[in-house]
Amino acid sequence: VWNILGAGKKALGQIEEASEAFKKVTELNPNYADGYNNLGAALNDQGKLDEALEAYEKSILIRSDNPEAYYNIGNTLKDQNKLDKAIKAYKKSILLRPDYAKAYNNMGNALKCLGKLNEALTSYEMSITIDNDYADAYNNMGLTLQEQGKLDKSIEAYDRALSIKPDYFEAYQNKGNALKDQSKLNEAIEAYRKSLSLAP
Repeated sequence: VWNILGAGKKALGQIEEASEAFKKVTELNPNYADGYNNLGAALNDQGKLDEALEAYEKSILIRSDNPEAYYNIGNTLKDQNKLDKAIKAYKKSILLRPDYAKAYNNMGNALKCLGKLNEALTSYEMSITIDNDYADAYNNMGLTLQEQGKLDKSIEAYDRALSIKPDYFEAYQNKGNALKDQSKLNEAIEAYRKSLSLAP
């Protein structure tokens, strides 16, 4: 019940209350791996990254085959700009769950931050192969292609993201940037206006 309460509080954005509920879970059942994993996620949302990592590590000590815990570790390490370690955590997560589209996507983001653009694209492609309707992966692919100067392909990726998620204002903004780089200024303005209509 405490775990359900914590999940409910987290969904409502009441992160401190969620943390307290998940702490209660781990006190009542110190061998409950998901309780520590959930606690870590709540602490991460509060910006308590070191404490979040401690909770995830406890989760893994109890259950070493938990792909979600490794995925969460990757996210927290990425937030700490420990990108190489984050990538190792995502790889461990994928090893345990080969169809983990979100882990491939976030590993792509870490690789992109390191300037490993081709590797990032490969990671996004794996994510999309697993989940062909993953709008964020298409948007991230578009950003990476844009950084490589492949503007037509980047716009195709943004359009694909928007076909999946029509209210994706960031994708419209990114598409506007790519069109601006192509000197298609009227089309860029149209994309920016669409972005602003969705997120004034």
